[in-house]
Amino acid sequence: MVASGGTRCMRWSQTMNANALRAYFREKGEETGCLAYRARMHRFFAELEPSSSHVTEQNLADRVRYILHSNTFGDAELERLRREAVPSSDGNATAGNAAPLIAQQTANVDAAVNIQFVVDSDDDGIVPHELEKMRSILEESMLETRSMPLENRPRLPRIPVSKRNRAVVRALNPMLVTYLEASRDLCETDSILFGAALAVCRIIGAKLPMAGRATQQGSAIPAWRKRIEDRIAKARALRVVRTVRMAFAGTNISLSLPDITQKLTERIDDLKQKIAAWGKRIRRFSERSRRFNQNRLFQSDQKRLYKLERPELCGAVQDRIRLTLSHFGVDCGQRP
Repeated sequence: MVASGGTRCMRWSQTMNANALRAYFREKGEETGCLAYRARMHRFFAELEPSSSHVTEQNLADRVRYILHSNTFGDAELERLRREAVPSSDGNATAGNAAPLIAQQTANVDAAVNIQFVVDSDDDGIVPHELEKMRSILEESMLETRSMPLENRPRLPRIPVSKRNRAVVRALNPMLVTYLEASRDLCETDSILFGAALAVCRIIGAKLPMAGRATQQGSAIPAWRKRIEDRIAKARALRVVRTVRMAFAGTNISLSLPDITQKLTERIDDLKQKIAAWGKRIRRFSERSRRFNQNRLFQSDQKRLYKLERPELCGAVQDRIRLTLSHFGVDCGQRP
């Protein structure tokens, strides 16, 4: 069966899964966190499954990781396969140094196989946690917090409840027994427990505060309010920048000049003077318009009054009235 990308897909049988685990248990050894064992594991699997020559090292490693994660085999079956792959030192040895070598290999494989594989609920991947690495992290954390004053301890975050975090805590609990039994007082017990909590945070990848910030008090301002205030500040800054660019529009002045502050001050003063001049012209025009409208209203009122009061004199005195009103209008228009 061939996939669309040209990669050949195969169906793994139960026997092939068992042989993949046998190769893994036999060749893993002490190589914690290394990848050199994959070549040996692939060669041994090729001996067990000659018909699966198209399986690469990466395919085999992915399949082993999937088998261990998906609980295809129970604990008893895994133990049986491990013992078959790595026989005990009490078995028949032909060479004189075969027994110590097999015993050392068995111990190495036990340490390497004794790994907790837990599902990370936060993402779709499956993350392996090796006990030896977890133990080293635990020892480093307890050694770090043993001589640390209480006020300098980092503030630990709240850990979400998930299968992965529970598995990490469940794996660290047996390691604390030895340290707690050797504890002499409550201070040392507190240091051990805090170091274990710190180790859990580091193993699961929780964010810890930076050094020197542990003594700072948390702000009472909510996070959503900070985000809104930051957005408002950015909007104001952008508006100021936009206004400054509009002020320098039509000029050859760039905002990246070193003396931009002085040029901005000069430009602001120049714009203020222009605004004051235009304001004076607008006020002067408004005053002239107001006087002109008043004169027109006064003339129309006077004409209407003469027509109503002395209609017989309208024809005889019409020229005199027009002359008088025109002189009055000119006089009003020339007033300061």
